[in-house]
Amino acid sequence: MNVRIAPSILSADFGHLADEIARIEAGGADWVHIDVMDGRFVPNLTYGAKVIETVRKLTALPLDVHLMVVEPERYVETFAAAGASTLTLHAEVAPHMHRQLCRIKEAGCLAGVALNPSTSLEAVREVATDLDLLLVMTVNPGFGAQTFIRHSIDKVRRARALLDASGSRALLEVDGGINRETIAEVWRAGADTFVAGHAVFASPDPGAEIAALRQLCMETV
Repeated sequence: MNVRIAPSILSADFGHLADEIARIEAGGADWVHIDVMDGRFVPNLTYGAKVIETVRKLTALPLDVHLMVVEPERYVETFAAAGASTLTLHAEVAPHMHRQLCRIKEAGCLAGVALNPSTSLEAVREVATDLDLLLVMTVNPGFGAQTFIRHSIDKVRRARALLDASGSRALLEVDGGINRETIAEVWRAGADTFVAGHAVFASPDPGAEIAALRQLCMETV
């Protein structure tokens, strides 16, 4: 499997956003992760289509947009038009998940579903083959720089088994507390795509940090 590192701009310095994105792109980032929070689904408020548009102008990297919002269907076409490459909604607010995944794909984006730490993998079993991406949250969403939930490793392992058993080709992404101490274990459990915010942007050399995270996975092949 290829290792994908997706730095989250939630931890970037927005006063120097162009420089921050240039640094991670030069440092080998595969995707740029953008956390959209509405202050309702999670206890925080971040940004919307204008920031996605701005980031799209700053980089050619895929924009991995994580919708931590209620009624995510309200944002699909707007965010796709703004430049999103992947739109990931939360299972907890998607009672018509298949319909919503189809709508994302019709808008020209890859379609993902995210699961909170307390949400069962059973929530996506029936749509596993419709997924382009499955995101397992390894912290409770809403804030950056949180502590990795250790028992998430087993959930990642079971998520990989579910995707493989169903024949799904979805990428398996993890988000929350990913750093040099945690990434190798999650990679061994079957994840292939890693959101890393604080670990990358708090580093004096984001490029070196991205390379180190990638190398820790490759050493455990």
